[in-house]
Amino acid sequence: MTDKKTEVEEEAGNFDTDDDSYILEDTGESLSDFDPNAVQENTGTQDELEILRAENSKLRDQNIRKLAEFENFRKRTEREKNEYFRYALADIMKDLLPVVDNFDRALESLDEGDSDIREGVELIHKQFRDVLKKYGLSAIDESGVAFDPQIHEAVIREENPEVPSHTVEILQKGYDLNDRLLRPAMVKVVVGGPESSTDDPPEED
Repeated sequence: MTDKKTEVEEEAGNFDTDDDSYILEDTGESLSDFDPNAVQENTGTQDELEILRAENSKLRDQNIRKLAEFENFRKRTEREKNEYFRYALADIMKDLLPVVDNFDRALESLDEGDSDIREGVELIHKQFRDVLKKYGLSAIDESGVAFDPQIHEAVIREENPEVPSHTVEILQKGYDLNDRLLRPAMVKVVVGGPESSTDDPPEED
């Protein structure tokens, strides 16, 4: 009896109850390998990743906005530059208009007999007009059309029942520079004929 009790005690002594690092059956890891802070660290890393993603999205949106603002600025600057170059010659063109008018009067005053002189003046006149046209100058010189206060300046009114009312006759050509009015055409306005759809032109001074 005593021997059996001793054997049981020896077997019990071989099992150390203070050692809790026994082997887990499912994972093969011991309890001493488990770190309770690992879960918290993993959660913290996930939060930091979300913050970085949010910051990246914000920076990307800001970059897109800056690119759009720059593109709008570039287009506006290009448009303003084109406008400047289209109309930068306006003052010079205005100063040249009296020269063009005198050319027209010179051609009208030349006799048909002076063919050589007339041919030379016509050639110079054409060259001069071609240069002005190249830079956007165009004449308002059509007679027999309805009065348009946007491009015509009435200086004379004439009664003529045979001509539609408010028809104009050009007295001095007007000019546009790149589709912008540079000088209105001075016109004689015929009234007394059949009424047109336009309003009455202003009285001449």
